[in-house]
Amino acid sequence: MEQGLGGRAPAYVHRGDCHMAGQQSRGAGRDRARHALAEGVDACPHCWPDTELGVLE
Repeated sequence: MEQGLGGRAPAYVHRGDCHMAGQQSRGAGRDRARHALAEGVDACPHCWPDTELGVLE
């Protein structure tokens, strides 16, 4: 997951192999990523982790 400015709330959920994940990204398990998506954290529009995790709106 990519942290927002200052390391605060997550800004995006990425797949582990996403080329757009920046230096502010930290690893997270599948359950944590699903939870973050359910809480409204945006999925990266390049790697589509929500599709990979089966979390679709």
